[in-house]
Amino acid sequence: MWLLKLSCPTYLVLSLLLRSRDYDGFLSSLLLPEKARRSSLALRAFNVELAQVKDSVSQKTIGLMRMQFWKTAIEEIYRDEPPNQPVSTELWRAVRTHKLTKRWLLRIITEREKDLDDRAYRNLQELEAYSENTQSSLIYLLLECLGVKNVQADHAASHIGKAQGIITCLRATPYHSSRRKVYLPMDICMLHGASQEDFIRGSREQNIRDVVYDIASQAHVHLQHAQSFSHNVPAAATPAFLPTVVLEDYLHRVRRVDFDVFHKSLQNRNPLLPIQLYIRSWKKTY
Repeated sequence: MWLLKLSCPTYLVLSLLLRSRDYDGFLSSLLLPEKARRSSLALRAFNVELAQVKDSVSQKTIGLMRMQFWKTAIEEIYRDEPPNQPVSTELWRAVRTHKLTKRWLLRIITEREKDLDDRAYRNLQELEAYSENTQSSLIYLLLECLGVKNVQADHAASHIGKAQGIITCLRATPYHSSRRKVYLPMDICMLHGASQEDFIRGSREQNIRDVVYDIASQAHVHLQHAQSFSHNVPAAATPAFLPTVVLEDYLHRVRRVDFDVFHKSLQNRNPLLPIQLYIRSWKKTY
């Protein structure tokens, strides 16, 4: 229904990019108020562009060059001279429309750039810091698109972003393991005697499940913290927090399979997700 209203070619390009690379984010964006919807798609497309650099380059040097392109692009966007590139063009429009904070955009790039080192997180705190600087920063920008300036909303956004980063790391574990890469926090793996080779082999032993349980539990704690602010968060902010539906759904499903992160059911998309997102959007809760 929404796509029928789209006329701008770059807008369509972004929509197609998100549908294939960030379906959950695409659905969440469509449920934002019309004045913020287009900007949300631009921000999420920008995030996708940065996120896929790590997996699409064979050498760190090439990845650094791409990150430098985006750093330069942000500077040019704030000079009203955006590069002739679909995501940059739409991002420029979002920046002009909502006076978005440049610092959040640059922080996402800087953190993604550090992630090109391609190593496991040393501990859970390091994963949380990465999540704060990427996912939480994105939510801060979405709040700006919604015209929300509220300390309680910012606190909730911080915790939701951390939960999202942690769960994204868990969800991607089967994919990364198939490529002989493991990024889960080393301190928790060591605590349960789980090696990287165990994950690469797709082990379903109890110690692997214990690692997943500990990491998933921390994500759950962050969601609980975020919800503790709900009575003081303005209703106008709740559309930015729609991804909590996706996070809660994953935690429910991984708990149902006894924290077997390699269970095939976890790779299937929830067909009820669009309805669940719509209901949460209608209730204006998170």
